[in-house]
Amino acid sequence: MHINKVEICGVNTSKLPVLTNEKMRQLFSKIHQGDLSAREEFIQGNLRLVLSVIQRFNNRGEHVDDLFQVGCIGLIKAIDNFDLSQNVKFSTYAVPMIIGEIRRYLRDNNSIRVSRSLRDTAYKALQIRDQLINKNAKEPTISEIAKELNIPREEVVFALDAIQDPISLFEPIYHDSGDAIFVMDQVSDEKSEDETWLEGIALREALRKLSDREKLILTLRFFEGRTQMEVAEEIGISQAQVSRLEKTALKHMRKHI
Repeated sequence: MHINKVEICGVNTSKLPVLTNEKMRQLFSKIHQGDLSAREEFIQGNLRLVLSVIQRFNNRGEHVDDLFQVGCIGLIKAIDNFDLSQNVKFSTYAVPMIIGEIRRYLRDNNSIRVSRSLRDTAYKALQIRDQLINKNAKEPTISEIAKELNIPREEVVFALDAIQDPISLFEPIYHDSGDAIFVMDQVSDEKSEDETWLEGIALREALRKLSDREKLILTLRFFEGRTQMEVAEEIGISQAQVSRLEKTALKHMRKHI
């Protein structure tokens, strides 16, 4: 998603106005009196809020124009439901509304389809969770939520798992001097055998060309299925260093395979 584009949905984002809190309160008074021009000015003055929110979703592969339009729907809903009498800044109220609207859009348009009944169970479980947090001032267990819903604990687990957004194995989770560590670097490799005898011979020959440290890292990573964090702890260096050495060693091995 090209989040840095200047024009989104025909709107020049570099020239969006910024409203002061006092100006927003004045416009809200006019909005409640049915002034459509004031409503339009208020929307335009808060589009930067939508832009700031959609940056959180820039790794989902969605077109920025689509997310911007959905975010604007959340902004309009926030304007329609905001209560001036409450001592809350509009942005504090609007951001969760915008995020919620975008998340609903992403769930409904997810290529992994989730049944309506499963989604309903998940949403009910989330509502019960919020109620129990407000009541007990602590995070409830899955068993407590299941008891309130009068359904088996397993159904709650399946439902909540079903509405979680999938994550790419290539999504970066850490950066160190330009070297990214990806989700896949945190996943253990369950393979314990070479796929073929010939591949095993080629790998052993290539490994002989590496330094002792590089050999150790590749052995722990790909023959014993350790994660980079586990390797780093064992040999006493940082995970970022393990990542760099691993990439360098693999690059050298490719020359000899």
